[in-house]
Amino acid sequence: MTQDLPADSVGLVAPRKRHFDQPLHLDCGQTLRQFDLVYESYGELNAERSNAVLVLHALSGDHHAAGYHEGSTKPGWWEACIGPGKPIDTNRFFVVCSNNLGGCRGSTGPVSVNPGTGRTYGAAFPIVTVRDWVRSQAMLADALGIECWAATIGGSLGGMQAIQWAIDYPDRLRHAIAIAAAPKLSAQNIAFNEVARQAIMTDPEFHDGHYSDEGVIPRRGLALARMLGHITYLSDDAMRAKFGRELREGKINFNYDVEFEVESYLRHQGQSFVNKFDATTYLLMTKALDYFDPAAEHDDDLSRALASVRAAFLLVSFTSDWRFPPGRSREIVRALLDNNKDVCYSEIEANQGHDAFLMPIPDYLRLFSTYMDRVAQEVGA
Repeated sequence: MTQDLPADSVGLVAPRKRHFDQPLHLDCGQTLRQFDLVYESYGELNAERSNAVLVLHALSGDHHAAGYHEGSTKPGWWEACIGPGKPIDTNRFFVVCSNNLGGCRGSTGPVSVNPGTGRTYGAAFPIVTVRDWVRSQAMLADALGIECWAATIGGSLGGMQAIQWAIDYPDRLRHAIAIAAAPKLSAQNIAFNEVARQAIMTDPEFHDGHYSDEGVIPRRGLALARMLGHITYLSDDAMRAKFGRELREGKINFNYDVEFEVESYLRHQGQSFVNKFDATTYLLMTKALDYFDPAAEHDDDLSRALASVRAAFLLVSFTSDWRFPPGRSREIVRALLDNNKDVCYSEIEANQGHDAFLMPIPDYLRLFSTYMDRVAQEVGA
């Protein structure tokens, strides 16, 4: 796609890669002696370097948050919110989004070559945490000459990273925006993640995580993991409205082939995901979700965990999100208010489920834009 781009899009974009020779010490006890981060940026950094915004992706996201790549008709994953005149207005902000460490879209991860062995890391790539990601993102900020972010912004797992930024680097950001997030996973969510991991690891083509050495991919397991994920991202209302009990051929055939439209949708989502995502990266991302729990180091007291934050917060939840329901966001709000922190909270009426944070829902976009106007005014953007 090289022409007729939407006027409110950032247009054609291309990823960049930053190499780091400095060691990164990980929470698991291992050290990456060197690593790469792939990122995209949109808009212009002002002379004061005060208008930079860090966008943080969720489990299956990446650095391509907005705009279009040459030859592609599919925009970035948060095209609804990033661009001229949109909530994250690229006429006002310099926006950065990187592919998380351990990813499979160019940043160092399981599909990368281990310089110590000359082979792909595969399952030998160390497990990383949200805090590890934040450390690597801080190194990227240093490399870009950004001392303080106007805001760190993310939905779902991205929102958890925004919160971790406020905890670990209180002097390096003004605002933290966490959308459809939670202070930690519930037992049910950990269970969903474990079922997904078991689907991958028990696939005969997994080969203990070294499937690339065998020239294969655990397609069935990864597709099943994605199918399970999609069920949890949508609400019952959204699935009913989109599929109902519609039959593909208008009748029951009494067999185990695809008969219902929802079955066809899930199988398509699973198979298409296999062609663009790595199975071990999926394992890593779900583990990072499971491990996120900033209150754990403070006797499970979230108020104590957030006591040192200095950023102002915006928390947003959606009524139909049963994976990270509004009550989980309100836990964060209460902990911030316990510390007399600056926090805004809104619960948006929406029937799209957890995926609502990606959607152009009018009330959501208005709220988001209003808050980002505040951010822009504070930094002179």
